[in-house]
Amino acid sequence: MAPPSDRKNRRFITGQDVQALPEGAILDLPKDAILTDVAREWIARKKIRVVTAESSPSSQPEKARVAVGSDHAGFQMKEDIKTLLAEQGISFIDFGTSSTESVDYPDFAHAVALAVAVGRTELGIVVDGAGIGSAIAANKVPGVRAAPCSDEATARNSREHNDANVLTLGARLISKETMDRVVRAFLASQITEERHRRRVRKVTRIERKYYRDV
Repeated sequence: MAPPSDRKNRRFITGQDVQALPEGAILDLPKDAILTDVAREWIARKKIRVVTAESSPSSQPEKARVAVGSDHAGFQMKEDIKTLLAEQGISFIDFGTSSTESVDYPDFAHAVALAVAVGRTELGIVVDGAGIGSAIAANKVPGVRAAPCSDEATARNSREHNDANVLTLGARLISKETMDRVVRAFLASQITEERHRRRVRKVTRIERKYYRDV
């Protein structure tokens, strides 16, 4: 049995905590958190995916508004996006890559998508050569709606109509100036009309229908 001093530093996840989550959600579990038996039952019933945090309870993960990431093809554009965000006073977390050395885009798309899914960031932006592969990879994470956009209209539409929470860009297909306009439009837009919310809820139900534990 853990000493009282250890027990008080641990966080208990109760059935009520899990019951409040939507079906198929991701539960970001602190390293030393303890799941109650009822919580485990709800996790199984609602098909919640549990992600264990790498940091200790005394060092919670950094949070920000935007997660950014790229492969080697998108590295320079990612750096330009970071400059744009900083100029606007928007907080961000950079998930890499850190150079133009060849890497695999799914690794970075996954990292950004997971940050969004567990609530570490509100939105994500991923850059690769065409923006398509990263969108496909990011959309495998439950709760993520990634949209590849190449102009202001699609960026705005992705937010207002589809409630996209991850933007993917193709560094080899658009200019720095276009990127600037697309990112600004994406960040400034949001879903507002109920008819669009209703359709997004239908998309979410499709996702939950085919969700399987791994």
